[in-house]
Amino acid sequence: MASDLLELPDGRQAEVWHGGVASGPLVMYLHGTPDSRLTARTGDAAAVRAGVHLVAVNRPGYGRSDPAESGLASVADDTVAVADSLAVHRFAVLGASGGGPYALACAARHPDRVAAVGTVACPGVVPELDPPRLHEDPEDERDARVRELLEAGDVEAAVVELSAAIRGYRDHVLDEDDATVVDRWAEGMHPDDVEVVRSLPAAELAAGVRESLASPVGYIRDALAFLGDWEVRPEGVRSPTWLWYGAEDRNAAPRHGEWLVQRVPGSILVVHEQTAHLGALLLHWDQMLATLRETIA
Repeated sequence: MASDLLELPDGRQAEVWHGGVASGPLVMYLHGTPDSRLTARTGDAAAVRAGVHLVAVNRPGYGRSDPAESGLASVADDTVAVADSLAVHRFAVLGASGGGPYALACAARHPDRVAAVGTVACPGVVPELDPPRLHEDPEDERDARVRELLEAGDVEAAVVELSAAIRGYRDHVLDEDDATVVDRWAEGMHPDDVEVVRSLPAAELAAGVRESLASPVGYIRDALAFLGDWEVRPEGVRSPTWLWYGAEDRNAAPRHGEWLVQRVPGSILVVHEQTAHLGALLLHWDQMLATLRETIA
């Protein structure tokens, strides 16, 4: 494994993680919201077993990746630029949670480059859902306010609300002690996800949480990109696509997948029973990477 900074074509720095087999077919992992490239470390052993090169990049504003006015299209282009830096033409994308819309956008925008798509707990286009909200639990006042502001086109006010939300969350979660960070981060998770989290090294988990919350910029850019209308529509995807969900997930429930499978041509919806949000990724790396590996030309 290696971790480094990569210079993108426009001069921005992007923070990259490499795992798996360097000589294998490329799978680009697009992290969740808020999250970071370091989550891909949980799939390193599975990537070795599948014989794939697993690469994860922090989106603009996460970790040491330079902030930018990013969106679904620009992140799709950044993903291709990373593949170019590795001299790889055809690759697969795997987007988890908030990374899912970016994975779909990459496939729709670059059909000649993306051989296969996998999304895990991917939200649909929220304003078009019934009901039009991301989570299954009732919206709190701030979430409802942000959604209303985005629907009204008042982006500046939405940014203020989002910034306050992520700063408050960061102040609550971050601590010098790794175990405390993990405990606070796990608050409110489904019990099955808490069990999964507890099986992982606290130091690695805490490092990922700290990187994901280092700045509010990445979270804000993600929220602006996919909580409203998508600038790159899922109907444009032409690559083989798998939509993986956990039946017990209340962050991105299977109804999102039911919405997407009707719009992504030829896509396959898979719902894992007795699985919540994080478990949909962390418990199924082997299946997902093996599936994508078989499809990469």
